[in-house]
Amino acid sequence: MRILVVEDDKDLNRQLADAFREAGYVVDASHDGEEGHFLGDTEPYDAVILDIGLPRMDGISVLEAWRRAGRKMPVLILTARDRWSDKVQGIDAGADDYVAKPFHIEEVLARIRALVRRAAGHASNEIECGSLRIDTKAGRVTVDGNPVKLTSHEYRVLEYLMHHRDRVVSRTELTEHLYDQDFDRDSNTIEVFVGRLRKKIPAEIIDTVRGLGYRIVTPGGTTGGS
Repeated sequence: MRILVVEDDKDLNRQLADAFREAGYVVDASHDGEEGHFLGDTEPYDAVILDIGLPRMDGISVLEAWRRAGRKMPVLILTARDRWSDKVQGIDAGADDYVAKPFHIEEVLARIRALVRRAAGHASNEIECGSLRIDTKAGRVTVDGNPVKLTSHEYRVLEYLMHHRDRVVSRTELTEHLYDQDFDRDSNTIEVFVGRLRKKIPAEIIDTVRGLGYRIVTPGGTTGGS
């Protein structure tokens, strides 16, 4: 999963970015509203953490511009604790949730997990497909209750596909959501990760749809042909 952190306080920005990277997310960071708006308008993110008090372009204006442009990614706004009006304004502008400063990083992690989960239509941190289960909170994968050891990249591929199960996900989309803006992206590496995953989980769960991409299918269901 790929997120954007837009926060002008460099220490807080770094703390948030580090925490999410440690939790397995890909993170892009911005320190002002103009750059944050540009990134959110041109790059695909699974969620955004957006401070309201930003230089060059305030957070509310950034959020309103994204929503006018049809950008639908979940947005968590950061507000000052004593500014209830910021919370109302942010929600009205299109924010999905908010956290008041100061806050615990774990709370932000939990809220972003919930936003990503809800955006994909899942009510729980645990997503199942046949004998395969992924716990997105713990970053744990099991098959028939037995733990499966995955590399960080293998896990990210599987997690994204599981979040978007029953939908065909292109290699390009996977690449865009698995690497940050500065990474030299090569969609061919996705095929390598999928191949490795099929050796570790029931191979038929990841279906290759020729010319389109991959999708998670329930064993015994209809596939598009590998």
